[in-house]
Amino acid sequence: MSHRKFERPRHGSLGFLPRKRTKHHFGKIKSFPKDAGDTPHLTAFMAYKAGMTHIVREVDRPGSKINKKEIVEAVSVLNAPPMFVVGYVGYKEEASGRLNGLKAKATVWAEHISEDVKRRFYKSAYSKVKKRAFTNYEKNWKDKHPGAREQIIKNCDVVRAICATQPKFAKTGTKKAHIKEIQVNGGSIEKKVEFTHNLLEQEVSVHKVFQQNDMVDIIGATKGHGFNGVVTRWGCTRLVRKSHRGLRKVACIGSWHPARVQFQVPRSGQRGYHHRTEINKKIYKMHDASKPEEESVTPMGGFLKYGEAKHWVMLKGTVRGPKKRIITLRKSLLPQVSRKALEEISLKYISTTSQMGHGRFQSSDEKKKFLGRVD
Repeated sequence: MSHRKFERPRHGSLGFLPRKRTKHHFGKIKSFPKDAGDTPHLTAFMAYKAGMTHIVREVDRPGSKINKKEIVEAVSVLNAPPMFVVGYVGYKEEASGRLNGLKAKATVWAEHISEDVKRRFYKSAYSKVKKRAFTNYEKNWKDKHPGAREQIIKNCDVVRAICATQPKFAKTGTKKAHIKEIQVNGGSIEKKVEFTHNLLEQEVSVHKVFQQNDMVDIIGATKGHGFNGVVTRWGCTRLVRKSHRGLRKVACIGSWHPARVQFQVPRSGQRGYHHRTEINKKIYKMHDASKPEEESVTPMGGFLKYGEAKHWVMLKGTVRGPKKRIITLRKSLLPQVSRKALEEISLKYISTTSQMGHGRFQSSDEKKKFLGRVD
């Protein structure tokens, strides 16, 4: 019986199979936090990745070796313009054999649907069908929505708001709104329906969903890298230099029996553009629209491949995906009791130097002051 001379741990995690291109290009919220509290509130928000920078802060963590010391950390900046509520849906929890789960019972749309939202439903922005979209609903809105509203209050267990982004405020180059159902938690069904109905055709800012120092989960698609071989995709060891017919391969892809290639064997294929959910990202700072004198976090010349971020949210660490990709922020599913989660964050410095080359100046005024008059 053969044996190995040395250890050979397997390459790559099997926990993320299948490694293929995601169908949910804008991220799918697969679960929401447990319904709790007396006040209705939204549980998620959509934003766009703008870029990264770095900050300096003093750690407030008693008992830690770095307590009361300054540290430098990388942060991601998301552009989070206000969302628009265009409707809501009521769901009933049903248990009927194989088809158990939430079943949609009634939907209420807003009286006026914006052009950005209509574009999402039709391939051609200039089609006759699109021009007639929602026109009958708008005409009969006062007659249609009361019945659906009462049906949701009587029969449903879950209420979700239909929210749309406003692409005109995001530097993504698209005219189609991103639409997502976001669950409303807290209070009775009547309170939830009243809360959501009052939000119809209203803007919802990120401050109404999250606060500074909150822990959130981020959902989205990773950066795509196309088709790759086993060495890059799975981290397999290259074969010896004199190996026959290539060396960036798997030498043996299986035994004689079972007479098939098993799923655990590393194979070449798609790398990146996978759907991922990352838990416990801390919000370091948020743009406060009530303070016009507040300094911007946009670096000189704008974020590379994005531009200026006006309604921003700053998260610790990295965020998946390339610039301009939509990222969904969701309230954490887990109770936050750790010292890191409960730590109050106060920033001493936010870098706004240019990201083109080696930035030296924090602002154009500082640059003019240093260089003096340029003839």
